[in-house]
Amino acid sequence: MNIFSEIYGTYFRIAAKLLENESCSEKTVREEIACRGFRDSVLFLPQKIIPGDEDWGLFRRAQDGRLVRITKNAPPHIVTKMQKMWLKAKLSDPRMRLFMDDDTISRLEEKLDGIKPLYHAEHFRVTDRYSDSDDFTDSTYIANFRAVLDAVKHRKIMYIEFTSGHGNRIGGKFVLLKTEYSPKNDKFRAYCFWLKNERIRSSGIINIGRITKIEDTGRVFRTAVSVEDFFSERKCSEPAVIKVTPERNGAERFMMEFASYEKHTVRDLETGVYTVEMWYDLQDETEVLIRLLSFGPVIEILGSERLRSLAAERIARQYDLLFGNNPDDVG
Repeated sequence: MNIFSEIYGTYFRIAAKLLENESCSEKTVREEIACRGFRDSVLFLPQKIIPGDEDWGLFRRAQDGRLVRITKNAPPHIVTKMQKMWLKAKLSDPRMRLFMDDDTISRLEEKLDGIKPLYHAEHFRVTDRYSDSDDFTDSTYIANFRAVLDAVKHRKIMYIEFTSGHGNRIGGKFVLLKTEYSPKNDKFRAYCFWLKNERIRSSGIINIGRITKIEDTGRVFRTAVSVEDFFSERKCSEPAVIKVTPERNGAERFMMEFASYEKHTVRDLETGVYTVEMWYDLQDETEVLIRLLSFGPVIEILGSERLRSLAAERIARQYDLLFGNNPDDVG
């Protein structure tokens, strides 16, 4: 069952955005679809909006060629009871306080007074997650996170001191490119460039929970940098090649789990089996491997040879822990 009705889908939002103005041009329609839609939306969505044989009847064409909406007013934003219940549940997530201050949350809670949450945290049992999660309620952590988020948005050069995973204390000037949440670690981290004399020295990842000091240098990094270039430098030279079978909604679950990764996917129309080439950051290889193995027999790791070898070693260790024998020795 979908939590939200179709009116909250991508195509509805595109149409609603176009209907905010009394009129628009065909060029505007195509630009909005290209910007807000899916990759293939430009192939069929314009003829649903631009008046013609297949349109939805949202616009009529004026004498000057512009598209005029048929409604008197722009579409109202409807907040359903289901959506309110979902928002009430999300407000109980401590991570929400990283993005919103206490005053904003208090005002939202006041507006949602009397609404039952759609779910409670205890309804979920998370497996394969490390136990040393970040403390999202700690005031220092919240302040550091907001400083990192602001630095990402405005490309500020920050002086940061943190403790590495090996216990070393590191300090220096960094430009922060992107924040990311790791569900397996239950931690936030920041992708960054380490600067020396205002020039990029190296790239890396800082766990926000390990930051002991963060200060704004008052400078902005104006050199053009690309997040795509950052990941291109760090990603594996050989992609993981994964065969995903349709059993137990395997393909859907796999695509959702690895939605943020660069992929090339081919589907066998007869069997429904997907072959996925997936690129990942080498520093995250262990986490990627654990996430792959959590799918069990639904997937098969076809490549690279290194990843297959690492998977075989991990499975052998798990087997040995359970049964005390190497699976190769079992007849």
